[in-house]
Amino acid sequence: MKGQISSQTAAAPQAPGLLHVHPEDAQRWVADLPAPRIQAHAANLTVLPDGRLACVWFGGSMEGRADISVFHSQLAPGTTQWSEALQLSNDPDRSEQNPIVCVMPHGQLWLLHTAQTSGYQDTSVVRRRISMDQGQTWGPTEDLPGAPRGTFVRQPIHFARDGSWLLPIFRCKPVPGKAWDGSLDDSAVLRSTDQGATWSCIEVPGSLGCVHMNIVPDSGGGLLAFYRSRWADHIYRSISLDGGLTWQPPQPTPLPNNNSSIQALRLQDGRLAMVFNASSAVNATERRASLYDDLDDLASSEGAAEAPPLTRQAFWGAPRAPLTLALSEDNGLTWPWQRHLETGDGWCMSNNSEQRLNREYSYPSLTQTADGALHLAYTVFRQHIRHARVMPDWVLQTA
Repeated sequence: MKGQISSQTAAAPQAPGLLHVHPEDAQRWVADLPAPRIQAHAANLTVLPDGRLACVWFGGSMEGRADISVFHSQLAPGTTQWSEALQLSNDPDRSEQNPIVCVMPHGQLWLLHTAQTSGYQDTSVVRRRISMDQGQTWGPTEDLPGAPRGTFVRQPIHFARDGSWLLPIFRCKPVPGKAWDGSLDDSAVLRSTDQGATWSCIEVPGSLGCVHMNIVPDSGGGLLAFYRSRWADHIYRSISLDGGLTWQPPQPTPLPNNNSSIQALRLQDGRLAMVFNASSAVNATERRASLYDDLDDLASSEGAAEAPPLTRQAFWGAPRAPLTLALSEDNGLTWPWQRHLETGDGWCMSNNSEQRLNREYSYPSLTQTADGALHLAYTVFRQHIRHARVMPDWVLQTA
């Protein structure tokens, strides 16, 4: 059923953390993870060597505030109950965001996350904690060497065939005289050949406005990368033919983007899967000044001259719904099979979770277990993280 998009109406699971059959879809299992704080956002999901699922996200009162911290929960194989959330960061002066959990080639489990002052993403540093026992205990927090101020992360490390580690980053740069709004952000790759002791920086040319770089293997032996767009127009795609040492400039794909996160995955059967919001600026009826306009402590950069004119300005406020899963058989050039996981109006003009104003389904993460099942984790109304389990061919079926 190429080209057909079918809808699903969201239904909340019956108990926090309990994985159970969706009441309207017997082929989909869902669970809302424990939410120890008012807000929960930006989940990242991975499979541990023993088959457990590990999920990290950030929680607190509101994105950008100093009470935002990283949390971690696990689901053991053969069970249906996610574990109680464990807090993994606690900087009293910084908002700790965008966690990633990575299973490393030498057996360690790494947690990476950002830490910024208020809504100033240009103040961000990347931090790391290491677990030697698959997330049961964690070592001390340290800054990641080689990641300069203003560096942000969202997607996992890619382990290249030559043994190097490729960490996609985006650089947050404020317009002179103004607070950060994303209009000057671009992408790069931190590359390590000594198991993360040192990192060099590889530029992605022509990547202004392309962020959340997500590296996946190309079926022909190269590398692909997919990007979120600050312009809220399309998901972008670029290619590396030399193992990530150089990258071609990103080009738009047929898939829309709303200036919100995406994630792609190379499946066991060779197809690509993509989870994203099927929305863009074209669907917007309102526009926000920035991601952090709920905060009351933002100001322009100190002592800066009048801001120069911008060629393009980041677009905030495009609906963060529906949440859609898509499949491609041609390395992401086309995505003929698509199906909605969640539908709604996706209203995201406020990040206020305390008053339950936000109605977004966003920031998805995607992984696959040994049995072939796809597991997704994503934000629901910035109130909790939802886990969904489907088989890849669920996308091909009617609702």
